Amino acid sequence: MLTKLGSKLNKVDWKTVSVSTAKEKLSIFSRIASAYASGKYRDISWKSMLIVLGAIIYFLNPIDLIPDLIPVLGLTDDFSVLLWVYNTVGGEIDKFLAWERSLNTAA
Repeated sequence: MLTKLGSKLNKVDWKTVSVSTAKEKLSIFSRIASAYASGKYRDISWKSMLIVLGAIIYFLNPIDLIPDLIPVLGLTDDFSVLLWVYNTVGGEIDKFLAWERSLNTAA
């Protein structure tokens, strides 16, 4: 799933995306999922982890509310879901980012 996410992120023309922080949010979701899957980070509720995974799956699925085949508009619903999830689990994301920073300062 994370490989598919990376592949789709590389195909997006980020210059046409009106939500400038979408790529950053997807990157954070991907890092949380990867750290959780590897067992390196487990300080997130299972409910929040399911919401994050749901957002990644929704983003990867080409058949959704507005099909991704429609240029620019097709990604609008994907980015709306990402923003909603980011705002919904924002506290968990802040804790994860603090954990990441602590790893970088310890190195």
